[in-house]
Amino acid sequence: MPVFLLFGPTASGKTALAEELFTGSGAVCQAEIISADSMQVYRGMDIGTAKSPPALLAKLPHHLINIRNPDEQFNVGDFVRLADKACSEIAARSALPVLLGGTGYYLKNFIFGLPSAPPSDTGIREKLKAELAQCGPEKLFERLAALDPISAEKIHINDSYRLIRALEVCMVSDCPLSSFSQGRAKRPLYHFLIAGLRLSRDELYKRINKRCEDMFRDGLAEEVENLYKKGFTPDDPGLRAIGYREFFVESEEKSKKWRLSNDREGIKSLIAQNSRRYAKRQETFFAGIPDVVWVSSEGSPLDLLSSLIHTEFNAKP
Repeated sequence: MPVFLLFGPTASGKTALAEELFTGSGAVCQAEIISADSMQVYRGMDIGTAKSPPALLAKLPHHLINIRNPDEQFNVGDFVRLADKACSEIAARSALPVLLGGTGYYLKNFIFGLPSAPPSDTGIREKLKAELAQCGPEKLFERLAALDPISAEKIHINDSYRLIRALEVCMVSDCPLSSFSQGRAKRPLYHFLIAGLRLSRDELYKRINKRCEDMFRDGLAEEVENLYKKGFTPDDPGLRAIGYREFFVESEEKSKKWRLSNDREGIKSLIAQNSRRYAKRQETFFAGIPDVVWVSSEGSPLDLLSSLIHTEFNAKP
């Protein structure tokens, strides 16, 4: 089954390039987008996750966006399963499945398959959840750092789902989660064409800073306030994302754990800083994905990618 993966760091121009490739009179072929963004799955988080605008969604179908509430978990296993399903359905419509996004961990597991870690143990998981609720994440994180330092480096202390899962694997198997290696061969179900966008560091940071300004202009603060009024906080998976977590500070009220900060300029600066750091981590992760056609989004990648898609898949407009 043909599948095209297009990825790049945040603000690198992925969505704009996809629109050029697959819409309008010059479209390379009929295509549908499968979002490979771990935060675009959440409803009500549109501005901060840079979801495609309604006008583009109307002419280029998108999948795996707006399928969870911010307090619901969504993990790499969910992504691979739902992306596989979407690819089959899109191919059945004689369209090209296009995985588009910047969550490298999702993309790598889609290409190579999920590591064969042991299944969940309900009893152990419930005990860990109870310990988390009673003692907080610090104690669990310290234990994980001792048992599996490699996984601890990759998991945020507030990512309760991944923290508990990593400890659960250690307790079930007596082996660290990081010891369960991923296959090195691409999954034979797919015929992959993999492309990555690159920019100079200066240009990338310039785009990130501009996007941050644009998000505030477009109503990011109001979006976060609306989510907070609905009861969502950084304790929920969705609002741990960059662009949301920065709005929150610990509350001094006993009845509330979080409150919204009023320091808009400070929040904006912090979001831009965190986004730049995230982009650097993305670039490091992407460098480990093999067989990537790297193109510069500062140049003119449209003709090159159009030619590759035609050649690789014998695609027709």
